Amino acid sequence: MNVERITSRQNPLVARLRKLGNDKKTRRQEGVFLCEGTKLVGEALGWKAGVETLVVAEGIALPGELPDTVRVVEVPADLLKAVSTVDTPQGMLAVCRAPDLTPPRALEPGLYLVLDGVQDPGNVGTVWRTADAFGAEGVFLLPGCAEPFSPKTVRSTMGACFRLPVWETGLEDLTALLGGAGLPLYATALREDTADLRSVRLDRAAVVIGSEGRGVSQAVLDACALTLKIPMRDRCESLNAAVAASVVLWEGWRDR
Repeated sequence: MNVERITSRQNPLVARLRKLGNDKKTRRQEGVFLCEGTKLVGEALGWKAGVETLVVAEGIALPGELPDTVRVVEVPADLLKAVSTVDTPQGMLAVCRAPDLTPPRALEPGLYLVLDGVQDPGNVGTVWRTADAFGAEGVFLLPGCAEPFSPKTVRSTMGACFRLPVWETGLEDLTALLGGAGLPLYATALREDTADLRSVRLDRAAVVIGSEGRGVSQAVLDACALTLKIPMRDRCESLNAAVAASVVLWEGWRDR
């Protein structure tokens, strides 16, 4: 295996890594993203997530059986820290090809999560991770959500970003897709037709989780066949978006 060694901060790869870590436009234009740490890089390699370049700090062991197509670069630890997006790097990062975010033409039966205006990348990543754990078929991001392949979102998925698809779409296209698959659209919100979450089958449905600040937008609510209430103490008004999604996903899992 050919391992390059780079020590200069002026090297083009170093400049590229900085841009990929900090600039959404660059990630979108190149169709790639960064993943950092031995666990995430291991997940990317294990799930064949299109690793293009692997960068390791001096003294860090390489993962076993790297594909021949992967460019492997060794750098000093301080240089890796200079391009890292975390305060305490684990000595390894990879550039991966980003999957297509366009939804499929048809949906398989199952449970789907829809995020509406969830701007916190940590919440988006946590929902993604939980959706993978509880058997969802995929996650839809409506406009206004955090970027799915930003470094923070990717870290929060704990590897789910390599296993479960996420798609970006508008409301009109989403409702057409769901209609074609015969899947109802629900939302976690309160209105006259609100039903207890436990009384509705969720194993074949799409459920919208809104932002913590404003909840589900009115346009999305208008497209929903029903709204769902997560039962809780009267003195509590709402849950964190990721926590609400977890409850919904657990109920969907139990309905299987």
